Amino acid sequence: MALTNRCKKRLLDIVFRGVAAPTTFYLALVRSTNVPTPDTNVFSDLVEITAGNGYTSGGQAVARNSTDFDVSSEDDVNDRALVQLKDFVWTATGGALPASGLGARYAVLLDDNGVVANREVWAYWDLSSDRQVSDTQTLTLQNCEIRGTE
Repeated sequence: MALTNRCKKRLLDIVFRGVAAPTTFYLALVRSTNVPTPDTNVFSDLVEITAGNGYTSGGQAVARNSTDFDVSSEDDVNDRALVQLKDFVWTATGGALPASGLGARYAVLLDDNGVVANREVWAYWDLSSDRQVSDTQTLTLQNCEIRGTE
């Protein structure tokens, strides 16, 4: 997991400048075509997997609550804090997921901009390899953590 620099700035703006936080986030899947980095700003900087067969363009909604961010903890021994997302599941229906092209290599957490391409990338997770599933199988992301350290 890594936070983007855009996320770090937005968090500071929300906490110290009173800027409004997104009402909802989105968890989307992207290809390895353009690798997310701390300098990635918006979703259009990346290449989303092909929509269809159980995947919707822009990803799944993630509410700002204790259900979708189901773990929150402080770790004084390791000097960090974290929140963890609930498990997110995509089920391939009507064919493979993604519907075509390369599989999902990264999951990205986006803000709620109404224009999907303009959504800001706040965090990303490397899935270690391109992920594809056949019809009726599931792609599950478990325990995606966002850690805060010094």
